[in-house]
Order: sequence, then C-alpha cells, then structure tokens
Amino acid sequence: MKVAVESLPRELAVERRMVPEAGCAGALYDYTMKLRTCVPLFAWLAAIASVGPLSAQPPTDSTARDPHAVQPERPTVATHAGTVAPGWVELEEGGEWDKASSGERSFFAPTNLKIGLATRAQLNLLVNIIHDRAIPGRSFAASDITIGIKYRIAENDRILGDFAVLPAVKLPTASPDAAGTGTTDFSLLLISSHHLGPVAMDLNVGQTRRTGDGTSAPKTAGVWTVSFGFPVSGPFGAAIEVFGFPRTAGPLGTEGIAALLIGPTFLAREWLALDAGIIAPITGPQPRAFYAGFVWNAGCLAPKRICRGNGKIN
Repeated sequence: MKVAVESLPRELAVERRMVPEAGCAGALYDYTMKLRTCVPLFAWLAAIASVGPLSAQPPTDSTARDPHAVQPERPTVATHAGTVAPGWVELEEGGEWDKASSGERSFFAPTNLKIGLATRAQLNLLVNIIHDRAIPGRSFAASDITIGIKYRIAENDRILGDFAVLPAVKLPTASPDAAGTGTTDFSLLLISSHHLGPVAMDLNVGQTRRTGDGTSAPKTAGVWTVSFGFPVSGPFGAAIEVFGFPRTAGPLGTEGIAALLIGPTFLAREWLALDAGIIAPITGPQPRAFYAGFVWNAGCLAPKRICRGNGKIN
C-alpha cells in the first residue's frame, strides 16, 4: 500500500505508493510504489501483490487471519482495505529502477512501516530514498516523511466490499534542494477491496492538496488505479495493475499518465513475501521501470496480553 511519494524539484516524477500524494501507494508510492513527483489527483489505487496462505490471496479483514501472515500493499500503486493486527508491525521495502524516454535513469527505494493500532486501524509511516541527477550535489537523498492512518469502515459490503479510508499528511522534513517539496501535503485515499473467487481486486481513488504556490510541486494532484492479485501455483502468485495520474496544472504541471504494472509474487514464508516485475507506459511521460521488494511481518511488539489475543485487543 502504498502511500505517498515525493517530487523532485526539477523533474516531476510520480512516485507511487500508499497514499495518493504525489506519493503515491505510498506513495504509491512520478507511491506506487514510484519515483517521481507523486501527483495524485483522483486515483484508483489497487491490489495486494501477494499470495495468501501459501496458495491463495489472504483475506483483507485482519481479524479473520493469522496476525503473523503478511498483508502486502506493494508492489502496486494501490493499497487494500486490510490492516495489520493491533500491536503487530509489518515492514515493506523495495527498489524501482526507472528509464525515461530521454534515456535518463533514476532510482528510488520506498519504505512503508505499518503498525496495527486497533482491529480496523493501522498507522503508516512512509519515506523514500531517491537517486536522481536532478538532486544537486548528491547521489542519494531521503524524501519527506508521510504519516497516514488507514481505517476500515465496512466489511463485506454488497457494493463496496471491504471499504477503508486513508487520510495522510506529508511533512516537509527533507530539503527542497534535494528530494523534498518544501510543502505540507494533505491526502485522502478511498479504498475498495473485493474478492472474486481466488482473485483479489482493489480499487482506490484519492486526491492530494499541497501548500505553497505551485512552484515546487502541483498544488493539486490525483491518481487512479485498478489492480488484481491472484495465486498461480503453490506459493507463486501474480499482480497486475493499470494506474494513472491525471494531468496537473501550474508551473510544474505534467501531462496525464497511464501505465501497466505486472509481475510475479512469492510467499517465501507466511511472514515474508517477495515481488518483482515491470512497469510499462500506456500513455504520457511514464518511464519504463523494473521493481523488486519484500514485505516482512516482524511480529507483535505490543504487551503480551494484546499479542495473546491473536491480534485482537481484549
């Protein structure tokens, strides 16, 4: 899941991942899960790119599953309505290597730390390490930090399926001369997750509003995405997603983007999932990219009485 990603001062690179911010995904993170000026305006983000209990997609309701089983939000731009069990911690790490049509290359590594707060609530902390020539005087730089809380409002609704909201704020913690935007961004992502037999489908729509005058990043941005995750054989699965970032206005406005993400997933252990794949442009200045990453459920770090409750607060 991707929550917010940032934008470089001179190159709007939509970073895809967890929240629709230009980070989009965080991030989703042009998180995702991907490097560029996350320009989320209206977005459908989607999909769990993981394989469920060793051969099927895990249920998005964290109360109906083993709390130690991973709930990957990567590698897609979108996220799902599931939340980590209360007191449990899950880490998502990855890398994306981009190549623009001009031949310029860039790299970014999104980090998404997920902490279960309650049965239906999860804290997301997102940050990215970026490598790009647009960053003056340095090869790598950390992005601004995004803080979000995912809350699942409904489960098994006839129309919305499992429905969650993910409000988030990106703070100007990084230097505007490096990988920061110098703005405070407010994002809201709507998440609708469905199970179509063994296939998990996630639809997200989100919008981001930024402070500032638009000279460091578009004041309004959005992202849309539809993604699917499904088992293939045993611990192997696959993720397919179509996502886009609508056109933005202002001094750093960009054309609209649409792209296809596809790749395999592998459930190495119940608590460890791996992924890799490619991103191909459909329209607009979306770079071609290769990504790889993992999701690790580190276990319960809360008091034992909470952990013994199988992830439920007594």
